[in-house]
Amino acid sequence: MNRLDLLFEQIRACRLCEAHLPLGPRPVICGSERARLLIIGQAPGTRVHASGIPWDDPSGDRLRHWLGVDKATFYDDSRIAIMPMGLCYPGKGKSGDLPPRPECAPTWHDKVLMLLPNIELTLLIGQYAQRHYLREAGKESLTETVQCWREYGPGWLPLPHPSPRNTFWLRKNPWFEQEVIPHLQQRVATLLL
Repeated sequence: MNRLDLLFEQIRACRLCEAHLPLGPRPVICGSERARLLIIGQAPGTRVHASGIPWDDPSGDRLRHWLGVDKATFYDDSRIAIMPMGLCYPGKGKSGDLPPRPECAPTWHDKVLMLLPNIELTLLIGQYAQRHYLREAGKESLTETVQCWREYGPGWLPLPHPSPRNTFWLRKNPWFEQEVIPHLQQRVATLLL
């Protein structure tokens, strides 16, 4: 077992915020030291919590479409690593799921990133990942940050969340599917050769 696998074992045994998780802890993370693409999203939803498979829901279907990859490629952890901001389902809020638990990223992300030496592109999906990683380089809103996607390349690419709840956002911002998705698909195809 390599160091990353050992770390993933530790992460999957984490109970740091157990008292705050309505469905209990079930950290969802995957990847390998050979992965070249990293996906950092928000936190697992109830379907992902139940299955233990990241992006195993309609949001994942849209994300795979955006990437231009099938499920077999998407779940090949020698190519793609997946690490959400919050590794467990945080619970339901007034307008969707609660934000990722604040303990997760500071506790685990740097340790994981140190063991992913081949990452060439990190997708920052949603406002939580963008705020954490882009810090002051991020814009005032998610829309502005995603509109300025070229500023963060070649290592970072900010994206909106692919949730069906964001269909209105996608309709309101057609430039995203016209400009960003073709670039994303080209980068992913090159990385995953």
